[in-house]
Amino acid sequence: MKLLRPISLLAGLLMTMTGATAQVSLTPPAAQPPASPPAAKKEAPKPKAPTAAKKPAATPTPTPAAPLKPAITTKPVATPVPSPSPTAAFEDPNVDTVYGAYQRGLYKTAFDLAITRAQYNGDPKAMTMLGELYANGLGIKRDYAKAADWYQRAADAGDREGMFALAMMRLSGRGGAANREQAVKLLASAAKLGNPKAAYNLALLYLDGNTLPQDVKRAAELLRVAADAGNPEAQYALATFYKEGNGVPKDLERAVRLLQAAALADNVDAEVEYAIALFNGTGTPKNQPAAIALLRKAARQNSPIAQNRLARVLVSGLGAPVDKIEGLKWHLVAKTAGKGDPELDERLSELSPEDRVKVEAAAKKWTGTAGPTTNK
Repeated sequence: MKLLRPISLLAGLLMTMTGATAQVSLTPPAAQPPASPPAAKKEAPKPKAPTAAKKPAATPTPTPAAPLKPAITTKPVATPVPSPSPTAAFEDPNVDTVYGAYQRGLYKTAFDLAITRAQYNGDPKAMTMLGELYANGLGIKRDYAKAADWYQRAADAGDREGMFALAMMRLSGRGGAANREQAVKLLASAAKLGNPKAAYNLALLYLDGNTLPQDVKRAAELLRVAADAGNPEAQYALATFYKEGNGVPKDLERAVRLLQAAALADNVDAEVEYAIALFNGTGTPKNQPAAIALLRKAARQNSPIAQNRLARVLVSGLGAPVDKIEGLKWHLVAKTAGKGDPELDERLSELSPEDRVKVEAAAKKWTGTAGPTTNK
């Protein structure tokens, strides 16, 4: 029996997925309109989900099914707009007291130390720190224009973190007019100096095909640089390239190794995909207990795909003891996030009134709302 690959946040950014049919009870259903916009990390355009499998009998007997081979095509979306995390601009631990104060949350102290070093010593790392503090309003009033000015000074002095942070501001138009051409140059310079976030975001622009000519091979090269430096988003993205042979030779084993690395770094989308690879034994020895443990972890991190797959596992009893209450709880939670499943709706309708109350109470406890249900 096969689990399908999830519709992930990054996959939604990099590509759309074509449908694929399967002869398995864990195949997800056709996409349904979400009850409310899914709560995702930032962006999260949702590609089409694979088509539904046949409805199982009321009491199915889990049996292995034929391998599933989903058809996937690479198709970048119109405008990927990378954005840094609030503290992504400054990560060099070698700036002793300045960085130490920043790490401890002593932002005013960090500002006072950094302004002295920047103004009197011309320290580019301190300049980047000032940009970080101004950009995020840490210890001082937020001021994007001043942040951009300090990032520019740091970039001019050769600091790769300042280059990256300024590039992100130029892409978003914060602290001045948007300037994608300048952003590309800054990202390229920062990537050349070894900034993995810059390499990753530049790869997205090569996939976009608007700001830069579309170049999947160049995107793959940049993703490899970032992945080798330990960037989990790049590891996950590169895994999708190796899985399908886009810009690189197809290599399922290497794809799974990258998924494993990204999953170990708590990339939720990678956790789900790696779980599915383990469940199916695709590119790695089959290990259903480990797969289900990863699905549980990702489900608790509010991945609707993981919640749906875990629900199917628990309801069917494949690889884990049957637990319809827990499984259908996750079904309702996933459905609240827009991941509906008519098969599991049917299984829910077959419960006794008492068990259905338990399921709905458990889902409400998790989500804080009753969530959508079906008519009896």
